[in-house]
Amino acid sequence: MTQQNVVVSDAKPRMKMGFAITVPSNSSIKQKPPPSSSSPISISTTKNLLKNLEINGGARINSWVDSMRASSPTHHRHHISSSWTMKHPSALEMFEEIIDASKGKQIVVFLDYDGTLSPIVDDPDRAFMSDAMRKTVRKLARCFPTAIVTGRCRDKVYNFVRLAELYYAGSHGMDIQGPTKISKYNKDNKAVLFQPACEYLPMMDEVYQVLVEKTSSILGARVEHNKFCVSVHFRCVDEKKWSEIAHQVRSVLKEYPKLRLTPGRKVLEIRPPIKWDKGEALEFLLESLGYANCSNVFPVYIGDDRSDEDAFKVMDFLQRLVEWKRVVSVRARSRV
Repeated sequence: MTQQNVVVSDAKPRMKMGFAITVPSNSSIKQKPPPSSSSPISISTTKNLLKNLEINGGARINSWVDSMRASSPTHHRHHISSSWTMKHPSALEMFEEIIDASKGKQIVVFLDYDGTLSPIVDDPDRAFMSDAMRKTVRKLARCFPTAIVTGRCRDKVYNFVRLAELYYAGSHGMDIQGPTKISKYNKDNKAVLFQPACEYLPMMDEVYQVLVEKTSSILGARVEHNKFCVSVHFRCVDEKKWSEIAHQVRSVLKEYPKLRLTPGRKVLEIRPPIKWDKGEALEFLLESLGYANCSNVFPVYIGDDRSDEDAFKVMDFLQRLVEWKRVVSVRARSRV
């Protein structure tokens, strides 16, 4: 079974209201999720041991490998715990509840890319979105302010998506650009460009080159330069060689102690040490749209943190959202 995290906010950023829901492949659960005490637009992340790992603290390679396995299961889980599904029920099953919660508020949609708008693939350069998904996202952007928030390089994701009316936040929110095409929600075509980690670009270039060299002998390893972060993919590496990947990444980080390491599904990511992530990027985008400290905004984040997702489920949800907006607009015009 595959999972899709959808974080839905019912208030302004950093307030203690909101709930998280999911789009599983075949779930029949209909329970309402319990209130969350966390930030309403925080992004659900896989728990792991690597997140706060001390690079120079003598951490054993075995600990790294254990963490890599924890955040990168090699087989799909056929049974998801009931506690998890209680907190993250099916977005398709909860659609009416979402709409009810958003009444009188402006919906703003934030989308991840890999595993959400496109399938997870062995070659990250071939993570193409389908024409049907592109058409759906284009319609979505006509109905709601829409942004793609991804760990990928912004330019690369833009080349995949090719929709100028969207906001794009690449490198985990460290590279943000607004629409280059005038739209309903960007009528003045005001330029938005924000890159809070520019001073680390030379360092990230160096780290990329060193990692390419150090991992070149590991079959299946791939290093991707995402401008403000560097990703080491081990999806195609034999699990017996994961310790070698961990060793090489750790050796590089010892030379660059300021940088920090974060894990993902079959990827290790090296980032600048600034206090900025996807959550901060979402707040910045809301402010750019004029919704800073507003109580009448309803942000919806659709991300992919549990496992590889069937993008058709995401597309189904987005199409229902577009259709709901169309019906509401028709009714509103008929009353005039």
